[in-house]
Amino acid sequence: MVDFSIALENQLSGNLLRKFKNSNGWQKLWVVFTNFSLFFYKSHQDDYPLASLPLLGYSVTIPSETENIHKDYVFKLHFKSHVYYFRSESQYTFERVDGGDSQCYQLKRVEPAS
Repeated sequence: MVDFSIALENQLSGNLLRKFKNSNGWQKLWVVFTNFSLFFYKSHQDDYPLASLPLLGYSVTIPSETENIHKDYVFKLHFKSHVYYFRSESQYTFERVDGGDSQCYQLKRVEPAS
C-alpha cells in the first residue's frame, strides 16, 4: 500500500491528443503518467485504462519539420522503431511534459538534429 501512496504523489494527469499512425487524425485521451509509464483512459472518470505504455528507454523530442506534424505543443516519444506523437491543448500542459522539472524529462531528453 505504501508504494501505491508514493505513486499517487508522483504523477501527472490530464488530456493529451494521440496521433493516429496513418492519418492526420488525433484521439483525445485522459493520460496518467506515473512510475515511468503512461496509462490511457477514455476519460478521467474511467476506472481502468484502455492501454499502458512503459517508458523506460524512450526518448522525448520535438518532431522535426520533415515529420510533417504541423501543430503546436507536440512531442514525440520514441524507442527503436516505436514512435508516438502526442499533443497537448495548452502551452502550460506542454511545458509540464517537456520541461526540466518534469519526471518525463528524466526519461531521456534528446534535441532534434537541425
